[in-house]
Amino acid sequence: MDPRTVWQALARPGFVVSWWPLRATAYLLGNAVAGLVALVVAVVLFVAGGLLAVVVAGIPLLAGLALIGLPAAGFERRLRRLIDKNPMVYGHRTPPGTGLASWLHTRYTEAGTWRELGFVTLLMTVLWPVDLLAVTLGVTVPLGLLATPVLFATLGDSVQVNVLKAYPVTSWTAAALASAVGLVALIACSYGMGVLAGARAALARTILAPTGTDQQIVELTRSRVRLVDAFEAERRRIERDLHDGAQQRLVALTMTLGLARLDAEGGPLAEPLSRAHHEAGLVLGELRELIGGIHPPVLTDFGLAAAVSDLADRCVVRMEVAFSVPHRFPAAVESAVYFVVAEALTNLAKHSGAGRGEITGDYAGQTLTVEISDDGRGGADIEAGTGLIGLADRVSVVGGRLSLSSPPGGPTRVIVEIPCQAIPDSA
Repeated sequence: MDPRTVWQALARPGFVVSWWPLRATAYLLGNAVAGLVALVVAVVLFVAGGLLAVVVAGIPLLAGLALIGLPAAGFERRLRRLIDKNPMVYGHRTPPGTGLASWLHTRYTEAGTWRELGFVTLLMTVLWPVDLLAVTLGVTVPLGLLATPVLFATLGDSVQVNVLKAYPVTSWTAAALASAVGLVALIACSYGMGVLAGARAALARTILAPTGTDQQIVELTRSRVRLVDAFEAERRRIERDLHDGAQQRLVALTMTLGLARLDAEGGPLAEPLSRAHHEAGLVLGELRELIGGIHPPVLTDFGLAAAVSDLADRCVVRMEVAFSVPHRFPAAVESAVYFVVAEALTNLAKHSGAGRGEITGDYAGQTLTVEISDDGRGGADIEAGTGLIGLADRVSVVGGRLSLSSPPGGPTRVIVEIPCQAIPDSA
């Protein structure tokens, strides 16, 4: 069985003659070099930042000290593949938008960055000297002892040689004994390096991997996003099936009843056919409303700005629209904004007593912002069963925030802010 970690390899009889001691040595040596490099970089940033802080230019350098754990942790994740093929969980969030500002905001506000800073601090101060010392002693001592007969014959002219520059060897018997001790030391150091490498890898995983609670939150968020995506896909499928299937059949039925009513005009079936034609028209209208409620075709075909304008046109309260967002966005984002606007307009028409309202939309700084306001009586409460609480949850799934301001006497304002990336034009 091919071992997946150094711990499993240590239990195998052939550990000493396998590649695992070399892998463990390379892992420890790589971390020693990484710790030394990180220490040099940290000292340079600290000194340069302190000297330049008086002219403000040093402040970014000092702030950059908090991020030196990112490359160190990335190197650790790659280097540990030498001794552990089980991948370590990546503890960082994906920035909501492109650009340096979005990336920095995400990194400075997540726990993973500070865990990695703690890891690199420990690496710079404690771990790299231990790793380097272990590699130095674990390699030089056994090899120096093993090479004693060769050194005795060459450098010592078969008279005397100082093994490890400390112990004199003056006979071939002593040289052979030192070589035998070197073989035992090589075996012992091979296992010792493996144990130390395994302990180092376990310590790194403990520090860098998200905690159980953090991991549960990440998995819960990802599962919610997957559910929303699946729900949106199902909504579009139902809308498409109703539009292409039941609606077309109702249109055909309505036309057939209309022709039958014309043919039977003046006869005893004229009145029943007229009522049937009227009812079919009502059913067709309700079906179209249902399809629009499931997933509006205008949103799919023309985008958010056109869909919001369509909602405003159908609202019984006079609405002004200033939606300067020509971009398309991910389907989940567009759907969330659309249904927030639809629910807000429904509440506005039913409960606000407003004479006019306004819908504004803007996309700046990788954030889509939509506001619905009215001049009504106010007093709305997001917890009072208006339906906005469910929409707030929906907005939060796509990384956004919904806020409501509705003091008694008005005005009422519903604001949606979603960090997102616009979809580039296909042209």
